[in-house]
Amino acid sequence: MATQTFRIGDTIVHRIIEMECGFTPALEFLPKLTPQQLADSREWMKNPMALDPQDRLVLCFQAYIIRTGKHTILVDSCVGNDKDRPARPIWHMKTDSVFMDGLKEVGLTVNDIDFVLCTHLHVDHVGWNTRLENGRWVPTFPRARYLFSKTELDFWLAENDKATVPPIADSVIPIVEAKRHDLVTSDHAVNDLVSLIPTPGHTIDHYAVTLGKGGKDAIFTGDFIHSPLQAKWPDLAMRIDYDPLQSSATRWKFLESLCDTNTQCCFAHFPTPSRGYIKRWGDGFKCEYITA
Repeated sequence: MATQTFRIGDTIVHRIIEMECGFTPALEFLPKLTPQQLADSREWMKNPMALDPQDRLVLCFQAYIIRTGKHTILVDSCVGNDKDRPARPIWHMKTDSVFMDGLKEVGLTVNDIDFVLCTHLHVDHVGWNTRLENGRWVPTFPRARYLFSKTELDFWLAENDKATVPPIADSVIPIVEAKRHDLVTSDHAVNDLVSLIPTPGHTIDHYAVTLGKGGKDAIFTGDFIHSPLQAKWPDLAMRIDYDPLQSSATRWKFLESLCDTNTQCCFAHFPTPSRGYIKRWGDGFKCEYITA
């Protein structure tokens, strides 16, 4: 299933799934995960399938599209096509039509997107910001304003000045050069239903996206959490977190605040169905998935 459509309050939300697969060994992806914790988790991580038989985390790479009636908003833009990613063979020079077919399946074209919200500027969240056209990288969504945290963008532009960072060079800088971007703070309000909320740690100024009056209907997490293992043990930092202690503090804060509420969590990388409610589980938390 390349797409899923559901309602949250008065809005329509689409999941556009670019790929879902066993990705990286859990013990490598989460360096503080112990072999005993992994062994204790194999059974419950099967439902839904969040750990494959090789003990690799199963991750979903997807975008969410929020249709408020006034705006059509894309949250993160996945991996993209034609991108030079030799470190990740499944992403390298990819040419499939999955993402574009997903847009078509939910009745949208690239011209229908009003805003692209980049929770952060990692490779798998900016890929479809641009597409290759006559040998040049151009904005995939020509009418959209791309919202970048100024702090996040400044950091990555400085890194790219030191040595080329391919996703910045091919998926971010062309947006800046085309003057399709808006610099915002990580607590920016897009409209009266959609707002950004600071969730730093994974990157220097990562933000999540909230939906509904007061942000109570849903939160689109981005990468402040990657796996159900990090809900069970929020201190498990991901291997490339910019600030592991801050990322852990962010997870604790938001999982505590969301626990036993009616706020839906729409996770960036949890396996399908990828959304649910946060519940207490021992000293940590779990997702009670929404399957309908």
